[in-house]
Amino acid sequence: MASKKTKQAAIDIGITEADRRKISQGLSALLADSYTLYLMTHNFHWNVTGPQFNSLHNMFMAQYTEQWTALDLIAERIRALGFPAPGTYKEFVKLASIQEVDGVPKANDMIRHLVSAQEATARTARKLFPIADAANDQPTADVLTQRIDIHEKTAWMLRSLLADE
Repeated sequence: MASKKTKQAAIDIGITEADRRKISQGLSALLADSYTLYLMTHNFHWNVTGPQFNSLHNMFMAQYTEQWTALDLIAERIRALGFPAPGTYKEFVKLASIQEVDGVPKANDMIRHLVSAQEATARTARKLFPIADAANDQPTADVLTQRIDIHEKTAWMLRSLLADE
């Protein structure tokens, strides 16, 4: 027996399909950067060593936990706009602006990588802002504002750890 394909009801939220598609594409890039940052932070949490072990281990855990929650928020906004959220490593690698880190860097190099990745994720979010604004998409703008604030604050806190170098 052939399965029936159900047709989704039309979306009429006051944002054109073309604008919803552009916003979803930008959010997909943000999701890819966010997932790559999450994975990098979790990796560093597992593998950090040295005199800063305890403080960095705990800091990285707080960061990746916050990041994990954000992934769901971003993906669900894509779904609310009517498009599938990317969810595979293959898609994330293609969409992300952040490169994975090979090997296990020293603690201060981990911090540098995370500063760079936090800033890259903030830039990706900021790039989408004019598109969401032009489409009068306040929920997406709200997500972007929250994400930019968190990434910029986290980058500042991480940079502060390197101040005496």
